[in-house]
Amino acid sequence: MEQLSGQDAMFLHAELDGLPQHIGGVSIYNQDTVPDGVVRFKQILSMLESRLHLSPIFRRKLATVPLGLGRPYWVEDPDFDLEYHVRHIALPKPGDWRQLCILSARLHSQPLRRDKPLWEIYVIEGLNNVEGLPPNCFALLLKVHHCAMDGATGAQFMNIMHDLSPEVTDPGKPPPWIVERPSKARMLTRAYIDMWKKPGQVFDMLKQAGPAFRRIQAGKKEQSFHSLDDKQRTRFQGKISRHRAVGAKRFDFEDIRAIKNTLPGATINDAMLTIVAGGLRKYLESKGELPDQSLGTGCPIDVRSPEERAAGGNMVGFMNVALRTDIADPAARLAAVHDEALSAKAYAEALGPRIILDLTDVMPGNVLSVALRAASSTGLTEASVVQNTVVTNVPGPPFQLYLCGAELIDSFSLGPLLPNMGLFHVVYSAVQNKKGTITLSFTACRDMLPDPAFYAGCLQEAFEELRDATLNKPRPKKKAKAKAKSKAKNARKKTNARKPATSTA
Repeated sequence: MEQLSGQDAMFLHAELDGLPQHIGGVSIYNQDTVPDGVVRFKQILSMLESRLHLSPIFRRKLATVPLGLGRPYWVEDPDFDLEYHVRHIALPKPGDWRQLCILSARLHSQPLRRDKPLWEIYVIEGLNNVEGLPPNCFALLLKVHHCAMDGATGAQFMNIMHDLSPEVTDPGKPPPWIVERPSKARMLTRAYIDMWKKPGQVFDMLKQAGPAFRRIQAGKKEQSFHSLDDKQRTRFQGKISRHRAVGAKRFDFEDIRAIKNTLPGATINDAMLTIVAGGLRKYLESKGELPDQSLGTGCPIDVRSPEERAAGGNMVGFMNVALRTDIADPAARLAAVHDEALSAKAYAEALGPRIILDLTDVMPGNVLSVALRAASSTGLTEASVVQNTVVTNVPGPPFQLYLCGAELIDSFSLGPLLPNMGLFHVVYSAVQNKKGTITLSFTACRDMLPDPAFYAGCLQEAFEELRDATLNKPRPKKKAKAKAKSKAKNARKKTNARKPATSTA
């Protein structure tokens, strides 16, 4: 019996009506690598059943403390039914990209049942008309509640379901499955003990707050960073509906790396933030809604230590970055975003990257839940702008994966929406179709983004403009002239050397 951390419970309590807090993704597979060319649903079920013991997420569900006096616990589900969690559906003809995105958005908008293990998988057949992909592909859509894992642990979860070659490996005999039934008395006793620990935890956090405040004041004085005070309101701020829209664009990893290498010190994330900024700028400009000042994004950061890498759940810090959507030139925007990211990192380090973890551990979850619901019902969640969007970077496997022999050739991620923030981006880097790729995907409130294909096109155009501005720069005229003069000078020397000597007598 394992208790949820404060941050895990935060994602559970933050789940409001119409705002499910699960993450997930869609993976697309080519069946040509399968011996008989077909992966059957029973094969997927059999593979998953043999690997249930490799992750506790599969078979555990929530057990709540009476009266909400403590954080919930993870317990084994004695009634676990694999076929409830794994469903089999198909796209109607022609089975194109638009249909896959619509279906993915519809499935992702539905909340997970709290009385079951908090995950679902949908095997989707009929992908026969997706541009750039071979016919007869199938997809796998995964949904897992955010309280069970974040992007980093999600990558580990995906590795469990895949192999490194078309041959399906045998995970070995599983250990005995022990189902523990927690008693209410035990949970209440634990809650009572935790209650007496709270004052000490609060005191420890306050001790950390003093040095953090001094570091922030010193950083502002030294201009190591600056705070983002002016928050802009866009169409993505407001009441979030129950309906979702999703889309994605895939880029060659080498192209993104070449772009970031044109600016000393720039990172892959800087380049991707610049593309997001360009896409937002194009989209809002087309609607006549582009603010004069820069939009901002929240960027989750993994704060795990090396010893904590194997642990599940969430260990996420946060930094706020100005996207510099007020800059039209893509190359200049990349330089500005790089500077803003450095400032945001310095601010996060001064504050302390784990302070959010400490805060959620001392905050009673039921208080947070009541506060969020009160704010939602009164409209307070829409009263102030925290950020315009979220851009999270999720590293995937740097090697080719296979599912029941089928080659993974494409994928995109799905994220949760937050109150007053109806647009969420995921940057997913991985090896797919035997090459390094970076997929930029988005999940949005459909009422705020009714034209996801157009927004995806804006992101593609933003990438192309940034690529052309950084990699296809024409040579400066001065250098060209200097080179021409040097060639002419050398030519004259050679000509003079070939001329016969003349007498002056």
